[in-house]
Amino acid sequence: MSRSLRRGALAATAIALSVAALSACGAGNDAQTLQVRPDNAAVTVDDVKIQNALVVTQPEPGAKGPAVVSASVFNNGGTPQTIDAITLPGTKAVVQLKAAEGTGPITVPAHGSVLIGGKGNASAVIENGSEAARNGDAQNVVFKLSKTGDVALNAFIVPATSYFKDFGPEAVPAAPTTAPAATPTGTPATPASPATPSGEPTTAGH
Repeated sequence: MSRSLRRGALAATAIALSVAALSACGAGNDAQTLQVRPDNAAVTVDDVKIQNALVVTQPEPGAKGPAVVSASVFNNGGTPQTIDAITLPGTKAVVQLKAAEGTGPITVPAHGSVLIGGKGNASAVIENGSEAARNGDAQNVVFKLSKTGDVALNAFIVPATSYFKDFGPEAVPAAPTTAPAATPTGTPATPASPATPSGEPTTAGH
């Protein structure tokens, strides 16, 4: 990973801690009032600003399983918008979106924000994350919003460890278990009984 990416990743680490408090953000909490000034990837298109975008993979290197997209999405407009899709161009990744509550779409309220990733927040799960993301890289991520349309930026790819563990995928592979000792098949042979002498003993003559 290049030096610039490392610097960005360190900045993203510090920012990840601060964005946790955004899960309960309501009207009036926009990028300006929150005073967030990250030097990692962020983008503004019309009324929408996306920042702190990350792709968070499994905690163990090379582990199979889902990854997630984590980001803060701000809507400075007067109309709510929904996040209709998130895609990772150049990959075969399939991203499943889920709102924090209910079964509806992820909605970014007017003059408000939504946090994607972390317990109790909306989620964006990359089903085949182990194939689509490699730690240390930067991945192009496109958010498709109902009014603004496509909003793209590059997100750092990090494992769900240290500061990022609370933003990682909930479903992680189970730890391997030790296989039980093999049970012999078949019926063990019955030990032979001591031989029983047959006939009468011979009496020695005098």
